[in-house]
Amino acid sequence: MKRGNMTPQSNQPAIAATGLRKAYGDKTVLDGIDLHVPAGTIFALLGPNGAGKTTAVQILSTLIRADAGQVRVAGHDLVTEPDAVRAAIGVTGQFSAVDKLLTAEENLHLMADLRHLSKADGRRRAAELLEGFDLVDVAKKTAGTFSGGMLRRLDLAMTLVGDPRIIFLDEPTTGLDPRSRRGMWQIIRELVAGGVTIFLTTQYLEEADQLADRIAVLDNGKLVAEGTAQELKRLVPGGHISLQFTDPSGLERAARTLGEVSRDDDALTLQVPSDGGVQSLRSLLDLLDAKAIEVDGLTVHTPDLDDVFLALTGQPTK
Repeated sequence: MKRGNMTPQSNQPAIAATGLRKAYGDKTVLDGIDLHVPAGTIFALLGPNGAGKTTAVQILSTLIRADAGQVRVAGHDLVTEPDAVRAAIGVTGQFSAVDKLLTAEENLHLMADLRHLSKADGRRRAAELLEGFDLVDVAKKTAGTFSGGMLRRLDLAMTLVGDPRIIFLDEPTTGLDPRSRRGMWQIIRELVAGGVTIFLTTQYLEEADQLADRIAVLDNGKLVAEGTAQELKRLVPGGHISLQFTDPSGLERAARTLGEVSRDDDALTLQVPSDGGVQSLRSLLDLLDAKAIEVDGLTVHTPDLDDVFLALTGQPTK
C-alpha cells in the first residue's frame, strides 16, 4: 500500500506516558500507568472489558484530559501542544466514523476537507487510498451497502488522509470475519513497514500475538505485565520441552538424568518443565550431550496468550 512521505524516525519514542491517572467520581479507571512506545512499532494494550483501554486511547489522542501524569506524543506535550499532537496522529475507534449515506470517495473527500487539504491534494490522496485499500471498484457506491470488512478498511483509509505518524486503533477488527481480520492485519503490517507507529487495543489475543512488537496487559486500571508475546508467555507455568527418542533405552537414560519429567513410554517421549527460554534449552541440550544421550526430536511448548490473560487478570478472554 502506497503512503505519503514519512518523517524520518528519530530516537525519541512515539508515545511516552508517566503516571497516567483518570477517575470518574470514586471509580479509578487508570491508576498511574506508564507507557513507552518506540516509533515504527506496534504496541498492543490488552485487558478485559472495563480495564481502561479505551480511556487510555482517548487521553493519548487528546479526546479527554487525564487527571494526572505527563505524556508526550510524537515528541509533543499532550497538555501544552494538543494541536501538534492532533496533527501527528490518526484515530480509528471501536465504532466506524464512516458516513453511510456518502460514497467511499465522498467520505475521503470530506475527511480531506476537514484536514484542510487543497482540493487537488484531497482528490489525489483519496485516489491513492482507494487504490491502496482495494476500494476503487466501490468508490462510487454508498458506504451503507458495504460489508463489515469494507467499512473498516474505509474507516482506516479515512484516518490516513492526513498521513499520520501515529495511529490509534481501538479494537479495529471487532465483528469482522476471520478473512477480513487477516486482511486488516496485512494493512497494519504495511503501515508499520512504511514507518507508522500503531497503538492497538484488542480483545483478540491472536491479533496481539500476530502483530505486536510489545504487549501490555491492563487490569483494573493498572498495568500488570508488559513485554513481547514470548516474554509474557513465560510468566505463567505450563511450559515444557518435549523430547522424542528412537528407543526405550534412550528414553530411560534421559529420564534418570533429568529427574522430574513426565514420560510416555509408548510414544517414547519425555516432557521436561521449562520456561521455553534459550538459556533453559541450551542447558538441557548441554546436559544430554554430556551424558551422550541421543534425542531424535525436540519441541518447545509455551503457554499461549489466553493462558497469560487468564493468569494475570483472573478472567477469560471472552
